[in-house]
Amino acid sequence: MAILTINAGSSSVKFTLFPSDADTPRASGIVERIGLEGTRLKARRAGGEAVETPVPGADVDRAVEVILEALGHPQHGVIAGVGEIEAVGHRVVHGGERLTRPVVLDEAAKAYLESIVPLAPLHNPHHLRGIAACERHIPHAVQVAVFDTAFHASLPRHAFLYGIPLRFHAEDGVRRYGFHGISHKYVAGEAARFLGRPPEGLRLVTCHLGNGCSVTAVRDGRSLDTSMGFTPLEGLLMGTRSGDIDPAAVLYLMERHGFSPAAMNDLLNRRSGLLALAGVGSNDVRDILAAARNGSNQAELAVEMFCYRIRKTIGAYAAALGGLDAVVFTAGIGENAPEIRRRALADLGFLGILLNEALNESPAAGPRAVHAASSRVAVLVIPTNEELEIARETRQALAEQRRP
Repeated sequence: MAILTINAGSSSVKFTLFPSDADTPRASGIVERIGLEGTRLKARRAGGEAVETPVPGADVDRAVEVILEALGHPQHGVIAGVGEIEAVGHRVVHGGERLTRPVVLDEAAKAYLESIVPLAPLHNPHHLRGIAACERHIPHAVQVAVFDTAFHASLPRHAFLYGIPLRFHAEDGVRRYGFHGISHKYVAGEAARFLGRPPEGLRLVTCHLGNGCSVTAVRDGRSLDTSMGFTPLEGLLMGTRSGDIDPAAVLYLMERHGFSPAAMNDLLNRRSGLLALAGVGSNDVRDILAAARNGSNQAELAVEMFCYRIRKTIGAYAAALGGLDAVVFTAGIGENAPEIRRRALADLGFLGILLNEALNESPAAGPRAVHAASSRVAVLVIPTNEELEIARETRQALAEQRRP
């Protein structure tokens, strides 16, 4: 039997198939460019060659159908039929305040997800379409939702509330929710295993640095604070997002330039961040670092701003945790950009953080330590694996459902 993980987005559906009782995937892939020209399936089975197939005119429902056909393909597939899939674990960005752990989806849970679509209008509608497609094509399978916000449900009230009248939280749900929780939970658990320590008593700062970026303070395996807030816009400077900005500056720009809310949202989420600051026509950190090395003052400023915000957040979370045992870097930038790690940790020696430059520069794969032998705080690079975390949490939900 098998567990299928599905991550349905606006223009793609990613999938991974796991055995029901093991963590090694049997197959994975993506249907990309949904709704655009050149829609195609890219799939790979464990130990096998990658296969690409055009999928003209696909929507999410058709994408799920194509994925299932590929998994059961006589030559390239890994299952005899969809009957082998006992559960589907869906990545869902937002679970609101009620869905704070993996949940077996019933009509009440789906109705609640529909009701909170305004909290994640760019993400949850696509997840709901993925859920509906899997219900149609794999009707016997248990559908489980795993939420990016769930790991941050442990934030205390003093960390998740904003300094506005409390009725806006009670009536409108305005609070810090936090995101990237599936990734933060996974790497926090892997960091504890790598260090050979139980989560209890362990104080971690986990840095998920990709096109979207967030930092989380983790104590005893639970999220204590996190940099993203009501939406993923808050916090660090990111690929195309501004991160923290004075709300009064937003109001000022809207009034001065006549920006509508939609136009302002587009500016802050899609036309700001590294893309706007670096001046290289790209939000790819590799391009920006190359431009900085070649003498671009603007690109250098963008890199320094990016690393400075990470650095001061690590310092703030060390204070919130009452000390620090390890800093963990993950995701595309966190795992693959040693210069960003080095600059983000610069001047944090007073916290006991010292890098080993050779280890930090090493292109080695897998979980690894990059701190100096004399460092009081471990510095780890842990590749994230959100699909595996979704599969694990799906197994947990199944086990709880079956428990008498």
